[in-house]
Amino acid sequence: MLTLDRLRTLQAVAAHSSVSKAAVVLHLTPSAVSQHLRKLEQETGHQLVTRTGRGIRLTPTAELLVDRARQILALVNETEAELQSFNDHPVGQLTLGAFPTAARGVIPGALRILAERAPQLKVIVRELDHESPRTQVECGELDVGIVQDWEHMPISWTASVAKRLLMEDTARVAMPADHPLAKSPVVHSSELLGAPWISRSQRSTCHAWLMHTMREHGAEPRIAHMVSEHPTQLALVSAGVGLAMVPSLGLGQLAPGVVTRPVEPALTRRIYAVWQPEVVRPSVRAVVEALAETAAGLPV
Repeated sequence: MLTLDRLRTLQAVAAHSSVSKAAVVLHLTPSAVSQHLRKLEQETGHQLVTRTGRGIRLTPTAELLVDRARQILALVNETEAELQSFNDHPVGQLTLGAFPTAARGVIPGALRILAERAPQLKVIVRELDHESPRTQVECGELDVGIVQDWEHMPISWTASVAKRLLMEDTARVAMPADHPLAKSPVVHSSELLGAPWISRSQRSTCHAWLMHTMREHGAEPRIAHMVSEHPTQLALVSAGVGLAMVPSLGLGQLAPGVVTRPVEPALTRRIYAVWQPEVVRPSVRAVVEALAETAAGLPV
């Protein structure tokens, strides 16, 4: 018998063209995802995936099943929304996904608001670094996602998600307090040529901006260190071993001896809440309102 969990698994595999990537977004092991696929093949009597090197390809039968899964899961979401509308307050369970700085800077305040206004609503938070919350919202793996839209790497928005602007955030260059540029009100990117940098991974937006901007000036960035967490970047800046580009939302409490300055040209992002637009549950509305209220009060 077809189950919702197995249909969601197939939908995730179709979206990511990978068992391992689907496992990450579903918070399952790859073997569990493979087991769901085998069960579906047994229940349908058809092969659903074929191996293509390191990836997989869906068979025509699987493509049909994925299309039906979208319709079935959309109907389930619609039914849940209609049932929730009979309650005076948001109830049930909701999954909320965000990139790390939003998970740290926005979500805690929203959860405090929801604890007072919607005590019967259980919110499950998922921090996503390199996976896009928007993709997971589109697939039904998240109910609400917090998405970053950088000016130099804009999102191609489609009708598959509804969105609400929460805030704008601009990255700043972090440097030791005794750096020659530390007293400048604004630092131009051309003044940073040749500086050693403490960067995030090559898949991060700040790293991409750094590489692109320095190369526009005919210089190859000197990446001295690569670390994942902004607090670690700032600690290394405090040690005097390099500079770092850090979004204002990710600055937190600055390490001793560290100052930040705005950079020209600016590195700016818009931060949105996104959700499936077909039917909006009261719980989704409550979470989006709490996120917007929290973001509006942030000093960025």
